[in-house]
Amino acid sequence: MKFTDLLFVYIFLAALIPIYFIGKRTFYRNIILIVFSLVFYAWSNPIWLALLLGSVTVNYVFGLLIGHDKDTGRAKLWVALSLIFSLGMLFVFKYTDFFITNINSAFGTSIPLTNIVLPVGISFYTFQIISYIMDCYWGKVEVQKSYYKFLLYVSLFPQLVAGPIVRYSVIEHEIDRRSPSVNDISVGVTRFIYGFGKKVIVANGLIDIVDKYFGGISSLSVAGTWYAVILYALYVYYDFSGYSDMAIGLGRIFGFHFDENFIYPFVSKNITEFWQRWHISLGSFFRDYLLYVPIFGKRRQYASLFLVWFCTGFWHGASWNYIIWGLYFGMFIFLERLIGAKRLKKIPAVIMHIYGKLIIVLGFGIFYFDDKHGGLSALGAFFGNLVGANGNQLIDPGTQMSLLNNLFLIIAAVIFSAPVIPALRAKLQQSPAGENVIGVAAVASNVAILLVSTLLLVNSTNAPFLYWHF
Repeated sequence: MKFTDLLFVYIFLAALIPIYFIGKRTFYRNIILIVFSLVFYAWSNPIWLALLLGSVTVNYVFGLLIGHDKDTGRAKLWVALSLIFSLGMLFVFKYTDFFITNINSAFGTSIPLTNIVLPVGISFYTFQIISYIMDCYWGKVEVQKSYYKFLLYVSLFPQLVAGPIVRYSVIEHEIDRRSPSVNDISVGVTRFIYGFGKKVIVANGLIDIVDKYFGGISSLSVAGTWYAVILYALYVYYDFSGYSDMAIGLGRIFGFHFDENFIYPFVSKNITEFWQRWHISLGSFFRDYLLYVPIFGKRRQYASLFLVWFCTGFWHGASWNYIIWGLYFGMFIFLERLIGAKRLKKIPAVIMHIYGKLIIVLGFGIFYFDDKHGGLSALGAFFGNLVGANGNQLIDPGTQMSLLNNLFLIIAAVIFSAPVIPALRAKLQQSPAGENVIGVAAVASNVAILLVSTLLLVNSTNAPFLYWHF
């Protein structure tokens, strides 16, 4: 079940919300959320539910053992065993065939592939569990002694299958004490609908254009290649930030306040700032649990930086293009560190914006192609006429026609990737009638987005969220 399924919006949520608010006790509401979350997760494949419950149960026990043996050598053992179990599960389901394929390629062997299906959300809930175990060991949070509360934390359906990666410390107290206000519900509904529109109206429209173009990459013009990859970068943003908006909005409706996961990343002036605004929950996870953990010692901080960006790429998928993508961004962050923040500030803002957008867009060209031939063809097409590769023409009539036919969608995608709505809201709040105008505009836009999105989903193929694959 996906957030953009009409079944989810008009049946699942329509049933859950009134049942949830019938009872006033937090215990009752927690049980309701657990039941609906498990149904939500089991909908795609009931076998995956057994995997989720097994991971929750094993790590719940490890958490108790860490709390019992705190400040002893045994606590380190429990942490190590928990990490081996959790990362081992992730490795088996996500990376087994990747390693088999590379071993076969390197040594000429013919080890058969397992063809294991990747359980939805395993990358996200595994990292949530790891963050909980590490924070328990470091004394940042109290060990959760209630199994059902720990199960609620891991299985909570808004963030279960595609993030954001919610730290236990963020919702630790809300598991026991929360009381959603009318404002929480209103803000949550609006946030969910905006995310719904991002995915259904914008992201799905953009990916239709991208797939059409990149399907014939070898014959694309230079302009056509840049056109497609720019739209792909916007697609990934609207797809994933749309899901995050829906997750944050749903959490807010039920009284949970998740941290932001995207803060208008395309306004960044450099790559370091981009990754402070893009997929924040993943970046902060690697920063807190890998970068500043002295695996290589303080004198080898750049080895840690390499490890972080290798893992960032590898987390996204079992393919070399994701690893290269992660190291690609890591290289520019390394260079920006060498230059230093003070020197970067002295460079004119226009030049920094051009540099940042160029690196980001090219990065998503790497991200898209999971086969070497497609990636090399794209590289040739990017600069075809400038270096004489592939004989690519500079521009073609098809690209011009596509741009004209999709002009309104593209303009809207570009405009709303910047903080236009917050700026308008801040401007309106300065006038006496501003709050009333904002309220009316919010209701009107909510109705319009929900109506248009619903109409687009009726009798159409609903493209899954990109990050479900990760």
